[in-house]
Amino acid sequence: MKYYLSFLCLLCSFLLFSQKKVKDTITRRAAINYIQNANVLSYKPETPPLIPIAGAPKPSFSYLWEFGDGAYSKQAEPKHTYKNKGTYTTRLTVTNNYDNGKPPATRPKKVVINEITDKNFNEIASVADQNGFTLQKNCDPIPDQQMEVILSYQNLENYVANGKIYLFYNETQFKDNNFELTDFRTYAGEREVKENTFAVSNDINQSNLYLASTNNYLPINKYENTTTEEDLDATLAEAHKTFKNVSILEFDDANPQETRNVFYTFKTTPEMLKDTSATITMRGIYVPNRSYKNHKIKNLEMEIVTSHDPNKMGSNGSFMNYRFVRYKRVNFKTRFQNNGEGPARMIRLETDIPDMFDKKTFQIEDMYPKCPICPKDEIPTTSCLDTIIKQKQIFFTFKNIYLPGSEQKNVKEKDSTKGFVKYSMKFNKDFHKVNTKSRTAIIFDKNEPIITNYATTRFLPGISIGAKAGYNYYPNLDKSTSYFVGATISPYKSYRFYWQAELINSKHDFNSETTVSNSIISSANGVRQATRTTSTTSYSNFNNEIPLLIRYNINNYIGIGAGVQANMNASQKEERYTKTETFETEKPDTNIIDIQENSENTSKTFTNFKSGLLFDLTVGAARIGPSLGVRYVMNFKENFNYFQVYGIWKF
Repeated sequence: MKYYLSFLCLLCSFLLFSQKKVKDTITRRAAINYIQNANVLSYKPETPPLIPIAGAPKPSFSYLWEFGDGAYSKQAEPKHTYKNKGTYTTRLTVTNNYDNGKPPATRPKKVVINEITDKNFNEIASVADQNGFTLQKNCDPIPDQQMEVILSYQNLENYVANGKIYLFYNETQFKDNNFELTDFRTYAGEREVKENTFAVSNDINQSNLYLASTNNYLPINKYENTTTEEDLDATLAEAHKTFKNVSILEFDDANPQETRNVFYTFKTTPEMLKDTSATITMRGIYVPNRSYKNHKIKNLEMEIVTSHDPNKMGSNGSFMNYRFVRYKRVNFKTRFQNNGEGPARMIRLETDIPDMFDKKTFQIEDMYPKCPICPKDEIPTTSCLDTIIKQKQIFFTFKNIYLPGSEQKNVKEKDSTKGFVKYSMKFNKDFHKVNTKSRTAIIFDKNEPIITNYATTRFLPGISIGAKAGYNYYPNLDKSTSYFVGATISPYKSYRFYWQAELINSKHDFNSETTVSNSIISSANGVRQATRTTSTTSYSNFNNEIPLLIRYNINNYIGIGAGVQANMNASQKEERYTKTETFETEKPDTNIIDIQENSENTSKTFTNFKSGLLFDLTVGAARIGPSLGVRYVMNFKENFNYFQVYGIWKF
């Protein structure tokens, strides 16, 4: 029996322990494996299982190999030939596409080259951009994750050059930092330098101004392709105004046609902007020769994502200032990737168009695969992009193209399976301050459509300052005269509901109710006489009123509102006037034989606090500009209700 009870206790303990939930602390990891033959290495990654997302395309990994000598590859299993003996650190970054887990972590691995047998070295490829300067990323940013940025520069001069490169990040239009630079790796002797940041009063090319921060309005120049500029001071001044942080490197002895790569590791911050349709930017500036002002500029645009999905729609209209966007263009970009086992010959994008945009201003900014616009009323026989504009949508159709599939045989570069359409539009003539959202259905040949995320446009609240003046009418007060002036603050040109706060100063003069009392007195001679005492109190007040109300614009001309109001006399002057009349006899209607007058003045400050409700109506320019209004204020405790008639101008 004793052993039986012991067994039961042990069994109960086991069951209780087995029911306890143990937190899964296992991190997904990928390993670097390779086969070495002297100075030739064949790399192969060891990756964890993929976790499919229900309803999403087949998951896959994409790779960025950094070989430790300045070269890199995006192939899954690259082969690399090292030029010199030595010890190199190979790094691998794995991105999980359509996968329900976090990107696998990897550890760098040392590679030792002791002999050189293969002289067919892998020279770093020339920069594809004809201007010799590019920026690349391994993935789009996800909050609180790591990403890599590759800056490639090429010496296109016919002499050995000593220059400088800048990488600007963390735009000032966002309150919080989006990135933290945790590491950068150079392989050609580049060295970090510091420069004093500065600002200038003159903005550069304000024609593209349509984004704004909460504190100031900054011109955002969009260098979609690498551009060559000559005024380096102006370029740096604008960059320092547009971005909070910069990494600066100097380099020496770059040979003609030589290409070099610099690798930056960024950690996206937990406070990173969460708007998954917003576009954020880094900017690179390449100065080929430090002795001259000529330089090249490249912007790296990125959409914030919650998962690594190559099919995505984004917009740069996430934080627009309503005052300055009337004639500006808003850019939209739809990206797609062919994840099939064969090439796509036709790709169709069915994109929603919000009503506030003018489809007549539609224009295509860029695309890939690159092809001309399809001719009208003809059956195309070559590659082209057809656009059909409907009432609520625009259809983009790539016809007669060849976009490889990521699962297709002999496709080693996954970037070749991706494409995009970038287009822009202006706003309608009469558009309101409302947020919009739109998305795209992507159809590869005859497959089922892939629906993207929503791309949103949002306006900053903005500030509208108003000036108002008018007259207060108190129906229950005698000889009341009250005028006021005040100021209002509210969001700029709100569409429907919005809050409004006010500060009003008024001067109010009025009399309280006059009292008359009669009495009989006896004179020194014993004669009975009537007396009449008339008392009047007059007030002269300076009032401070603080209304807080919620308003609703019925249309462009009529607005209503309701709220609460606090009222206090900042200063109050009170004058008590007493007049005593003595009559000849006991009857007050007889001759007055004596009049005595007395006046008494008192002053008080910050007295007579009152609170109440208010109801408001305006007619005129309801959202911005002049209008007339009437308001009724109903106090809680005292019968001190009044009407307010006023004019207001909101700026």
